[in-house]
Amino acid sequence: MKDLLSKFINYLTELGKSQYTIVAYKKDIEQLYEYLHNVKKKETIADVTLNDLKDFVEYLKNERGFNLKTVSRKINSIRTFFKYLVKIGIIDELENPAMRLSHPKLEQTPPRILTRIEYRALRDASRKDPRLYAMVETLLQTGLRLGELFRLKVSDIKHTASGKPYLYIEKYGAHPARKVPLNKAAYEALMEYIKNHRPTPKPGIENVFLTKNGNPVPMRNIRSAIKRAFKEAGINDATVNDIRNTFIAYHLARGMNLVTLAKIVGHRRVSTTEKYLELVKPKANNEKLQEL
Repeated sequence: MKDLLSKFINYLTELGKSQYTIVAYKKDIEQLYEYLHNVKKKETIADVTLNDLKDFVEYLKNERGFNLKTVSRKINSIRTFFKYLVKIGIIDELENPAMRLSHPKLEQTPPRILTRIEYRALRDASRKDPRLYAMVETLLQTGLRLGELFRLKVSDIKHTASGKPYLYIEKYGAHPARKVPLNKAAYEALMEYIKNHRPTPKPGIENVFLTKNGNPVPMRNIRSAIKRAFKEAGINDATVNDIRNTFIAYHLARGMNLVTLAKIVGHRRVSTTEKYLELVKPKANNEKLQEL
């Protein structure tokens, strides 16, 4: 089974899947393999049944404590893996057990947006650390994804012909390249960090955000630092992605065109951006967002 996993990873690489997608698939299938081998005592993939996969899902929920969203993502990994096995002729399409593996029902909750007080508290909580403040301010003012912030290079900070700063976000995986306007607050935070606090990078390293040793700050460390800032600011039940949600909702409340906003945040479909309109319809929310 491990040999099949290696081939599967190579296949995903050839398809141009992102590094993080590939790592996630690899971890998910390794977890499945360990369960099938150690618990179910299965030696070949042909021995795996639908009940085995269902038991694995129950194991993830009840013994490992994964939430339903994570379990659903792991089911996607399993189904993609078995679809690949059908493609290369390891199993027959009609005998694919993952084809009938269903996803758990997820409750649809609206995206979380930061209140005016939370928005300001997060900025205040991060000000004492120039690197963290540059990260937080950039996320708040641009709506970047966490991975985009991690991959951001100094050379990606550019200026238009008229001198206005913007970020050039390179194509990555299925996400096309785009330009993101950079307002004064984010630009100044980035420049303060880069000019006065950024360590000397190791040869070949261009990332904006570096460790003391000159290496790129790992994405998990960026996430952890922002989570600590949330805690210090007294913000509960918020994630890094909620900063992006707030950026989108705020600009919709201010009347930005849907197509323009979709391009700025990198949504491939305007309908994805359109879903956020529900957040800005109530008068109270609208007033709250207008004041950010």
